[in-house]
Amino acid sequence: MASETDVRAQLQRAGQEHLMRFWGELAPGPRAALLAELALFEPDALREHCKRAAAACARTSGPPPDLAARLRPLPRERVGSASRGDPEVRRRWEEEGFRQIALNKVAVLLLAGGQGTRLGVSYPKGMYHVGLPSQKTLYQLQAERIRRVEQLAGERHGTRCTVPWYIMTSEFTLEPTAKFFKEHDFFHLDPANVVLFEQRMLPAVTFEGRVILERKDKVAMAPDGNGGLYCALEDHRILEDMERRGVEFVHVYCVDNILVRLADPVFIGFCVLQGADCGAKVVEKAYPEEPVGVVCRLDGVPQVVEYSEISPEVAQLRGTDGGLIYNAGNICNHFFTRDFLQTIARDREPLLKQHVAVKKVPYVDEAGHPVTPLKPNGIKMEKFVFDVFQFAGNFVAFEVPREEEFSPLKNAEAAGRDNPSTARRALLAQHYRWALQAGARFLDAHGAQLPELPCLLPNGDPPAICEISPLVSYSGEGLERYLRGRELQSPFILDEEQARVLQLQET
Repeated sequence: MASETDVRAQLQRAGQEHLMRFWGELAPGPRAALLAELALFEPDALREHCKRAAAACARTSGPPPDLAARLRPLPRERVGSASRGDPEVRRRWEEEGFRQIALNKVAVLLLAGGQGTRLGVSYPKGMYHVGLPSQKTLYQLQAERIRRVEQLAGERHGTRCTVPWYIMTSEFTLEPTAKFFKEHDFFHLDPANVVLFEQRMLPAVTFEGRVILERKDKVAMAPDGNGGLYCALEDHRILEDMERRGVEFVHVYCVDNILVRLADPVFIGFCVLQGADCGAKVVEKAYPEEPVGVVCRLDGVPQVVEYSEISPEVAQLRGTDGGLIYNAGNICNHFFTRDFLQTIARDREPLLKQHVAVKKVPYVDEAGHPVTPLKPNGIKMEKFVFDVFQFAGNFVAFEVPREEEFSPLKNAEAAGRDNPSTARRALLAQHYRWALQAGARFLDAHGAQLPELPCLLPNGDPPAICEISPLVSYSGEGLERYLRGRELQSPFILDEEQARVLQLQET
């Protein structure tokens, strides 16, 4: 272990001597913990990190003056659609996706390093349940979708197959996530195929470039963003594990989308048949000023341009068909080949831009008293997973219907949007539509038929509560055998047991 003298010298070289200002007040245990943490900081790198954070924060934000001239929409031939175009072409995409899954060439990778601060919980978002009748958490829904897509691919190709699940966590989420999976028996997945790994952490910095002390014996640290994925892949030899398993294609997604389709065979197949090394699912923007990043070309290469960087005039530009020119909303749902990830992790990662996140960071004041700030007081530097698009040799985008594939859980109930209620309603409305399309009819408490159109009530709820287990249907397929011609009453839950009962009734 480094000595106190060595660490003080390193901090002096980095210009961060204040981090040991409470040393004389600490007991031996906290002293050892602080010394071990500080010894990990390389002085020149720490000094540069603090300098870069303060400088980046001081720069004015907003649309660069010449951005409009540098932007172009993606070429039409590089954009596919899940709901528009030839159904036969879509079927070929799906079949190719299932073929690759059956060959054990597809993995999914979950970005789950962030805390649920905005959601108002102290545990990882994946452990949250939004109030479904089944009380299933995001982690359980996702695990069951993996099991179902494995089953579908296996049945089509007469084989047993595996979709490995890689989960990138952080210092904050690794331990509770690992414990949660063990307590729930990995949701009946083989534990050997659920690989948890940890992204790096970076110190939070004041606006003046001083590292923040969270406690007298602890530096305030934060995950290095979802773009920290590429360093973490190298740190934990994840790409070597993928190669050993024969994985060639990786579906990367964010934890908070309740509608996410893991290892989506249509998306996978589209990307593979297009020869893509990198792809992104997108949704059509709901309105010009919607606060989502836009997938487009910047200086001739694919990138995600943040909504805050696009002027209102550019955001409102429309094409000859009346649609928004820059309408491809980014939803953090990506396809990568393993070879592409390897190139990024080993060669291109240092070229990725660092982004500034101004946050409320708990700290200790000069007297050593803990402070929970009421307004932002610190800078967290992070990289974004999508900043690698610029390095793609063959980038594609795939447009999906928002109501079928995107409803993020980001905020507490009071926020009014992207909260537990909107996520729950999105999933239940989807399942209501699936049941109607399968030939079911819903009756109210008096036996009167409810609307057959999948309209929502004024509060956003579907006319009837219907939840369908991912173990029964991945994307609405196969429900006719259980539901055609049936009259159902709310709430209706179609899980594996109920599906067996209904099938027995048919026979």
